[in-house]
Formats: sequence, structure tokens, C-alpha cells
Amino acid sequence: MNLKELLIKTDVRPYAMSARFGLEKESQRVTLDGALAQTEHPQILGNRSYHPYIQTDFSETQMELITPVADSIMETLRYLAAVHDVAIRSTGKSEMLWPLSMPPRLPENDRDIKIAKLDKYEDILYRRYLAREYGKRKQMVSGIHFNFEYGEELIARMYKAQEECKTIEQFKNVLYMKASRNYLRYRWLITYLFGASPVSEWGYFTEEENRPTEPVRSIRNSSFGYRNREDVKVSYTSLEEYIDDIQTMVENGVLSEEKEFYAPVRLRGGKCMADLPKKGIRYIELRNIDLNPFAPMGIDGDTMQFMHLFMLFLLWTEEKEQADEWVATGELLNEQIALTHPFAQITLPAEGDRIFSEMMDMVTELGIYGQKELLTTYQEQLRTPEMTISGKMWTIIEANSNTELGIVYGKEYQSIAFERPYQLAGFRHMELSTQVFLFDAIQKGLEVEILDENEQFLKLKHKDHVEYVKNANMTSLDTYIVPLIMENKTVTKKILKQAGFRVPGGDEFTSLEDAERAYLKYENQAFVVKPKSTNYGVGISIFKDGASGKDYLEALSLAFKEDTSILIEEFMEGTEYRFFVLDNEVKAILLRIPANVVGDGVQTVEELVAEKNLHPLRGTNHRAPLELIQLGELERLMLKEQGLIISAVPEKGQVVYLRENSNISTGGDSIDVTDQLDESYKKLAIDAVAALGARICGIDLIIPDKTIPADKGAHTYGIIEANFNPAMHMHIYPYSGTGRHLTMDVLKLLYPELFEQSDSI
Repeated sequence: MNLKELLIKTDVRPYAMSARFGLEKESQRVTLDGALAQTEHPQILGNRSYHPYIQTDFSETQMELITPVADSIMETLRYLAAVHDVAIRSTGKSEMLWPLSMPPRLPENDRDIKIAKLDKYEDILYRRYLAREYGKRKQMVSGIHFNFEYGEELIARMYKAQEECKTIEQFKNVLYMKASRNYLRYRWLITYLFGASPVSEWGYFTEEENRPTEPVRSIRNSSFGYRNREDVKVSYTSLEEYIDDIQTMVENGVLSEEKEFYAPVRLRGGKCMADLPKKGIRYIELRNIDLNPFAPMGIDGDTMQFMHLFMLFLLWTEEKEQADEWVATGELLNEQIALTHPFAQITLPAEGDRIFSEMMDMVTELGIYGQKELLTTYQEQLRTPEMTISGKMWTIIEANSNTELGIVYGKEYQSIAFERPYQLAGFRHMELSTQVFLFDAIQKGLEVEILDENEQFLKLKHKDHVEYVKNANMTSLDTYIVPLIMENKTVTKKILKQAGFRVPGGDEFTSLEDAERAYLKYENQAFVVKPKSTNYGVGISIFKDGASGKDYLEALSLAFKEDTSILIEEFMEGTEYRFFVLDNEVKAILLRIPANVVGDGVQTVEELVAEKNLHPLRGTNHRAPLELIQLGELERLMLKEQGLIISAVPEKGQVVYLRENSNISTGGDSIDVTDQLDESYKKLAIDAVAALGARICGIDLIIPDKTIPADKGAHTYGIIEANFNPAMHMHIYPYSGTGRHLTMDVLKLLYPELFEQSDSI
């Protein structure tokens, strides 16, 4: 079957690059000085037997990071970055992930290489069998498994354009078998470009073993790596022969079971080999990619993009020998390339040029734009071996050492992970509470799907238990009407007042003219102007001593910019506190101090703001625990009330407030006071949230004197707002005080079974 002719058909070409991807990345846990870790798999990651993303491979120290299947390279790498981030930070600051495929120096005694402590005894027995048959040391190598599936629409259109195969399953088998044979034939190019295991550390080879003359291009991908014995032979002529050969070897005891077959290519289609004839090949697993120490996650986008084009080329190009001879030739060529010096000129320049020439023709004929520069870059490496990964590694190793290379890059990637622990790699543009929530969900072993990034809408799954979460704390635990109640400040006030709680008096206006006419009513008293339905303190103006007509009109304008209805309310004197209530329990209380700077007698207000904004906890759009302080209309109005402008130089020690409202989202400082407030206020907050019918709520109280319990007088408090989507990051990472891990509390409420399992470990 000529697959090239199918690919160039008009209705097939637009779908040529459709594909699905998945990555499995192995890494050894090591200490910061490059020694194999002595600790067990981190308990904080829960039970590895069900964790979808972070597991252990052969040894207790070998982490396996698994991405969900994704429809794009970018999405796959984002998930790998997130899982990588979780894995590194879960191991703690005293350990890191070894960035090299070859393991670090191994213990002298095999007993000190610990087999993974798994739940199922049969899994432990299997690893013990591998240790006996192949030796523990060979099992300690790590790499990338690249799972690749041609897009459903691509396969469907190619199938429709041919007549030889009667079922689409049969067609997929033909397609994947050809790709497998060609991959095995041309994998020498992958070894040449991406081989990254030039030398071994002490303890990988025993004194009795043969070993290569190091350095080489890839020990892992040579006969000196981890591979089956020579009597393990499988034919790729057809799927039937492939299955029959493996099953025969299992029956004859050559292999203990199907999964012991370790080939650079594995055919995948079901839970076991017996599923392949019925369901057909669904994807192929490419197992010969070394860890790239120069990529923080062991693989980068360019490598994946080249692999994608290469997989398309395998369908495009024709085979030139019978199947088994074709594959055998590839084995010989790969061994030759794997064992050459990293700086050695390639021995197959003509074939390499032909491959790239065909790939260039392919992207042109298929209309795949923007890839020729990438192909040119890799083609140039055919004649500049020092620019390949192993070449770059040897440049460093020759001048320093392999261990030094691993330590330097391992520490760098660990440092990056801990630099902003409140963010999650891969998803740093999302709202901060959602990032922290995602981190926790991945760490606890929940399957995570992002349904809508802009809306921060997530789907979580553990076994058959599915939950949908928006903005990290809007869940199915609250009925639909609850957020609608809290979104409407007028309704919130009425419900709370009817339930006996003290709320500020005031009026609602839907037109600017009506609001302007009410000026005389509020002219000489303390009052607040705010939008009716918005959150995050946007559009709020506070006047403690009344307001001039001009300032009043400006406040109305700011509020109406945010909503069609506004509220003018009495100003309640006292300190504002945010109570975070979850399932009838106060989990955190925060004192929020309005945006401010402290004068030094030298710098202007503008300069002081710029300096304070350099704090590492400050950022924008809720991507950091504290927001940058702004100098907009409201801030300038506030300065005016203090007799200042942005170019003024405050006296040393003078506190200059830039906002009346204390929202963190407008540059305020957050101080945790959970353990400082009287229990009566906590009970009051819980009861108020219950009156609104909420399970998760942020409720804001004004308290004139926190030393006086809430039940000791009519004016000991006032409730000014309830928030159906309270930001959690400001409690988790406060400006000062104890951080409260609220996202994990939400997860525990949604998935108590996960925490019960963790407690039993």
C-alpha cells in the first residue's frame, strides 16, 4: 500500500499534522551532591498504585512522570512541566531529579539499590525477577518514552481514500506496522541527534562485564544498555507475527510475561497483547530517547516537533528490503552510531541527507509550513557532531566531569521549581488560586482536565468520582442560587439583616442622575460608593469625612464603570477582616491593610511604590500572592485627601495610604490573624455563611475592637460583604503570619477518600 499517495490527496493533506501525544519520563532521585537518594518515594504524593502522573519504576528512587494524552505538543509539554514541578517540590529541597539518563554513582552493594516498594506483591516479584535476569544496575538507566498516535481524522480520511483494507482497524495495523519497521530501520538518526548518555558512572558496569570505550554517543541505546537477551527475536512483518512471536516466547519461558519485551518500539492498543487483534494498534511507544540534560524536563519542543515530522516521514518513505532484513539493518546501523565518539563524523552522511531531503519534500507537498528551518538545523548537525546533545555534553564532561554536569543542571532545575512555589509550571498564566489548586490536585493523584482556561474551569476525577471546579473553590457543594445571592450585594444584605446580623445601611441606584441627587444626604457623613455586583474591590471609593461634590461625582463615575447598579452605604468604623469559611468551619482569617508605602524622607511616592512592587510576592492578575500597587485615579484621589501627589516626598516613617479599601487585589498587604480573634467572631462568621446557604464563602467583617467578643454589644461588628469566590492564595501565602493551605482543604472536602488513603499509608 502506497501511503504517500494517500497523504498527498487533497482531502487528507489538511490533517497531516493531526496527532496525539503522551510522555513518560524516568528520573532518579538524588541528593544535592549527586548521590542516589536513600529516602522512600515521597508519602505526600499518596499511594503510587493509583497516582496517574507520578509513579516509581524499577527502584524506589526512580520516579516515572506520566502526562495525560494531549492533542498538541505544547499541551503535552505543559502537563509535563506541571507534573515535573509537583514531583520536584514534593521531594523537598534536599533532593533533586538527576537530569541524565545514565544513573549517578551506584552503591557498591546491590542490596543498597532498593526495588520499588509497591502495593501489589506480584509487581515486586516481577522486579525481583528482572533484578536476577538483568542485574539491578542496568535497570537504573532512565529515559523518555514518547507515545505517538496519528490523528483520528487523518487516519479516517486516509482509510476512506484506499480500498485494500476492509476495516479501519486493519488499516491502522498496516499503517503502524510500517511506521514501526521504518522507525527501527532509521532510529540511528534519533540516536545520533538525541543520544545523551556518553559515559557511565562508577558502579553501572561490574568488573566482569564488557564495556564500551567511553565516551560514546549513547550507552543506553547500544548493546551495553538495558535490553533483552539475544534470543529474544520478534518479527515486525505483520501484527499477527509480532503477537505470535511474543506469546511463543512467553509460553517457552524465554520471557516471563509480555511486558518483559523491551524494544525501541512497542505496539499499543489495549491492556494486554490479546487486545491488539480485536481492537487494532492504537498508538506506538518509542522508548529510545535519552534525557536531554539541557532541557529542564529532559525533552524540549523542538525535539518533539522533529519526532512528529519523523513519524510522518516513516509513512511517507518506502521500505527497501524485506521486513525482517530491513529491521536487522537498522539494528546494526544504530549500534554503530550509538558507539561512536560524540565528536566523530557520521558514517552515514548520504543516507542522512536523503532522509532530510525526503522530509523537506514531504513538508512542501503536504503544505506543512514553518518547519524547514527546524529540519535545516538538525540536518546541519550531521556534519557538526559537536552540536548534538551528546557532543555538547562531552564538551562539558571533558573539561569537568559527568557528575558535575548532572549536579549543576539538576540544581538549576530544582531552583527554578522552588523560585515561585505559589505558581505551577506550564499553567503560570492562570489565576493563582487555581494554580495552587492544580498543584494540590496533581500531588494527591487526581486526574485533572482543564475544560476552559480563561474561565479557570476544571474537571477532577478519581476512579468513578468526578467533580467540576471553577476558580478553585466554586464547586457542586454550593447550589446554583448561592453565588447569585452573594453576587448581588443588595440581596446579600437583606438576607443577613433578616437573619439578625448587622449590615451597613444605604441605598441602591441604577442611574447616575438619581445618585447625584442623593449627594446632600451623604455630604457630611462617612460613606462608601461601590458597584453592586463586582468583586476584588474594583470601583470602590471610601469617604470617612464626607466628600466634595467633585470627588463624589468622580466616585459615582468609577462605580458605574463596573456595574449598571451601585450602592451608597454608611461607612462602618473599624478594622476589616476576611474570614474564609469552609463547611461550617473558619479555616483562615486575614487582616488586609490597604495599599501603602512608608516614607524614607528621600524617595517620592512614585519611587516608593516602584520599590515596594519589587517584592517577590507581588505580581499582576492574581498570578502572585500580592498584587502590584497601582497609581491610577483612585490612588491619586486618595493621595489628594492626604495633601500629597505622586511626586511628593513623604517624611521618614510616614505611612502613606494609596487606597481606602483593603483588598489584596488592589495592592493591599495580607496578614494572617486566624489564631488571634475571639471564637465568638468565628461563630458569627459561620452562622452568617449558613444564613446565605453556602458551604464555601469568604465573608468580610468590620470589627472596631477585636478584644471585645462579638456577643458583648450591638456594634461590635458589621458584615460588609460576602464573597462566593474568595481568593485563597492570599491566605496560603500571606505577607506575614502563618499560611493556611485552603486549596488542600477544598480538595479534602471534595475527595475525603483520598485523604483517608493517605492517612492509612
